[in-house]
Amino acid sequence: MEREKLLTQKIGLVLSGLGNLSKMFAVQTFAAKNLKITPEQFTVLAVLYENNGLYQRQISAMTLKDRPNVFRIVTILENMGYITKVQETKGRKILKLSVTEEGKKIYEEALPVILSIWQDTIEGISEKDLEIFNNVQTKIRKNLLDKVNIQI
Repeated sequence: MEREKLLTQKIGLVLSGLGNLSKMFAVQTFAAKNLKITPEQFTVLAVLYENNGLYQRQISAMTLKDRPNVFRIVTILENMGYITKVQETKGRKILKLSVTEEGKKIYEEALPVILSIWQDTIEGISEKDLEIFNNVQTKIRKNLLDKVNIQI
């Protein structure tokens, strides 16, 4: 693709802008619904809910969040009683994270809100256009993952 065309399309800015708008919409919706967690915290909780017993490094890789950010979120979720840390080995202090019963309850409370956000996000977009979008974003993601060194 021509350099000038790439510059006029501003793909990176468009993607970044969509991500920011999506985050703002989620934060505002969670606040309006008086949920006790943030969308960012929900993301980490959801990964643990669906894959119970993970290390922080695994959560970081699955959410594409850096380790300090995951550490901060995990600490908050643990302090809220939504997850627990369990030492896995006797030698090194390696901790696996698990969702508590309270964590499962807040996940179940937040899930319909997330689904509603996603539904609102794709409102008015045809199935065909969604399929095209998903194909394109999958290719963009692959291109980026092939070029990025993700430190786990």
